[in-house]
Amino acid sequence: MRYDMHTHSKYSPDSMLEPRAIVKRGRKRGLAGVAVTDHNTIKGGLEAKRYETEDFKVIVGSEIMTDRGEIIGLFLNEEVEPKELEVVTEEIREQGGIVVVPHPFDRIRPGLQPSDEDAKFFDCIEGFNSRCLFQSYNKRAVEFASRHKLPVTAGSDAHFGWEIGNAFIRANADTRSEEELRRDILKNNGIEYEGRLSNPLNQCLSKVLKIWRRVC
Repeated sequence: MRYDMHTHSKYSPDSMLEPRAIVKRGRKRGLAGVAVTDHNTIKGGLEAKRYETEDFKVIVGSEIMTDRGEIIGLFLNEEVEPKELEVVTEEIREQGGIVVVPHPFDRIRPGLQPSDEDAKFFDCIEGFNSRCLFQSYNKRAVEFASRHKLPVTAGSDAHFGWEIGNAFIRANADTRSEEELRRDILKNNGIEYEGRLSNPLNQCLSKVLKIWRRVC
């Protein structure tokens, strides 16, 4: 049961993926589900959820900017606005969501650079992000998670269809419901992860797309 826990749709300024296309591509890649985590909105996840099936789950999420960098909220049902880190994490948890640090220690993107004192704010660490240019960033993330006994997630950070499934968590075969998946992630119950780094050109394409959408 493989789940790509970090993807973006057209509701992010640097992607044009239709939510329906994310589901279609995820199924084609043999995934059991995806988390749609658009920048500062859950619109993409809510729309993708309409195409969820019995054997393919959609997790509604958002990659939210804070004063310290980006934080992902998973299993959301309401928007969380960009604010201070402490406020964002509290609002995610208030609606039963999971707080994940995406691509920590990535010094090229606006990722949060967590200190040991910050660990109390997090539920999980993204231990593999396919868009990291250097595997050393992912390695440091896993080391941080291990040091603080935090569960690890993984995601492609896909902005284009061909990236979906480049990284994923592997859950127990009997994990069927969204609540069971949420529980297993938080308890690190049989969760494993795999991934491969994406072509760095994908990030360049995203930057070009973001500029194009801004001027057009």
